[in-house]
Amino acid sequence: MSAAEETFVGAIDEGTSSTRFLVFSSKTHQPIASHQISTTNITLHEGWVEQDPEDILMKVKETIAVTCEKLKMMNISPSAIAAIGVTNQRETTLVWDKYTGKPLYNAIIWMDMRTQSIVDRFINKRIPNCHTLDEKKRHLQFKCGLTMNPYFSVFKLVWLMENVPEVSKAIQEERCMFGTMDTWLIWNLTGGINGGVHITDVTNASRTMLMNIHSLRWDKALIEFFEMPSKLLYPEIRSCSEVYGHMTDGPLAETPISGCIGDQQAALMGQMCFLAGQAKCTFGTGCFLLYNTGRKPVISTHGLLTTVAYKMGKHTDPIYALEGSVAVAGSATKWLKDNLCIVDSYKNIEVMADSVEDTNGIHFVPAFSGLYAPYWKSDARGTITGLTMETTDAHLMRATLEGICYQTKDVMQSMQSDTGHPITALNVDGGMSTSDTFLKILTNVCCLPVVRPKMVETTALGAALAAGFSVGIWSMHSVKSNCDTFIQTLSEEEQKSEYVLWKKAIDRSIGWNKDDEENEYDDFAGF
Repeated sequence: MSAAEETFVGAIDEGTSSTRFLVFSSKTHQPIASHQISTTNITLHEGWVEQDPEDILMKVKETIAVTCEKLKMMNISPSAIAAIGVTNQRETTLVWDKYTGKPLYNAIIWMDMRTQSIVDRFINKRIPNCHTLDEKKRHLQFKCGLTMNPYFSVFKLVWLMENVPEVSKAIQEERCMFGTMDTWLIWNLTGGINGGVHITDVTNASRTMLMNIHSLRWDKALIEFFEMPSKLLYPEIRSCSEVYGHMTDGPLAETPISGCIGDQQAALMGQMCFLAGQAKCTFGTGCFLLYNTGRKPVISTHGLLTTVAYKMGKHTDPIYALEGSVAVAGSATKWLKDNLCIVDSYKNIEVMADSVEDTNGIHFVPAFSGLYAPYWKSDARGTITGLTMETTDAHLMRATLEGICYQTKDVMQSMQSDTGHPITALNVDGGMSTSDTFLKILTNVCCLPVVRPKMVETTALGAALAAGFSVGIWSMHSVKSNCDTFIQTLSEEEQKSEYVLWKKAIDRSIGWNKDDEENEYDDFAGF
């Protein structure tokens, strides 16, 4: 097939730190051209993280334009792009004016923590038949799959309504449009105030706490619990793979936007985890582990979330996933390099960790801001146990990598407890997955094969696949992934004794940030 005959699929990858546009070959599933622009965070106060929605939109358009110019230099017409998929940072919340198209406030980013007091307020609501803290946290879990935490969109929306007069006024006048980042982008790219499509997909909607994960609709009981006003304009919830609308301007005018999926679910899709029991873990600043549970949602009793993994078309069944998050992964290696200054490059961390056979008995729990899944302890802090006079920098390097791996094992064990089925292999992606040393440690700690795709752009590929499935470019049975597999070299018995010591280190890390006056609601509310 010549370049002139080949079909291509575009993917908008709008992340927390950058905006990218990639073009994938329908034949090889490889990216052939791309452009990336860094995004800018606005931090007005400690714990606040915002971004300018119009700046994000402008950068998306710029990445598309630059990438299309690169295609032309390769003698490929932008018209060869048959469809566009969108993947995005999840939970980030936006509101804008239906008639002017202008944002009513900055986008409040998923990691923003200003809403903790609002979360506490809803946890403290008088709820029938809920008497303990755990019952209150999990009160809505069966309906929405989530427990109360500042990450989720509904709490950001409540803050906007209570603190930004322009928002409450726009709601009263029935002109306040609400959405996540995918909604904002698709509405603007399909026309905005001139007929833009106001939609979101099931994966992003499942992160708002307002969608019923069984019906896949905005839920009346959830809306009433969170006291949402009736005049707020919600996006229509659609599948991840269907034609929503068409680009209205730029070099890709008239090209259909036919895929939409949240970034972590997109990585699950890009890893080809289409079968129940398959799992992927993305290792970035933190790490996110998703486990495909098939057509029935599994409600966790072990500190995990239930989310929609994907729904590939209007008339297909949704596929669900369990999700567990670890706060500190790559940021622990950054701490070694930038704060302790005991290495000058990430490569040297890998080299030093590889220079010793073990950690000489030390364990490092990198709970710099508390522990996430499955512990949910906000009072935990970073802890190193087992130090002796023989401990060296190399032992600390290896213990750091092992600590990230043990956190991953903790989440995997919770997933296995919730489902009753062991994970037989772990698919990995993200920046840390490029390290062979790290993956060799991971496979030994977790006692299972670790699989890394040769094509690392799994998140963008997931969005492209969703778009391509919709217009018939690919089928879920036709796509294949080329991978490298890492196999464990230590016995499970050797790892069991080390895991016992890890659990002891976890116990030592908890309780360091307790104030005498801290109330019982100050632990994480089970994100």
